[in-house]
Amino acid sequence: MHLACRLVVIGFSVLYVLAVGLFIVGTFGLFGSPSGPLAGVFLMPLGLPWNQMLDVFPEPLWPTLAVLAPAVNLVILALICRWGARR
Repeated sequence: MHLACRLVVIGFSVLYVLAVGLFIVGTFGLFGSPSGPLAGVFLMPLGLPWNQMLDVFPEPLWPTLAVLAPAVNLVILALICRWGARR
């Protein structure tokens, strides 16, 4: 069980890093990539449900908070795994 939980956390971490990388490439048009509004499309499902609550913050903070929303889920997953390993 501990190995499966650890693999889920590592897999989620890898997906998160890839999604942030694609967001940066798509936002700033790096490597000849056209910049567009869909740069953060891979961050959205990873950050659910927290990214649904971002509209209460000022609009200039939305991109930063959208990048940080999956980190909340990653912390929650890590805490659940740590709690499960103790039992």
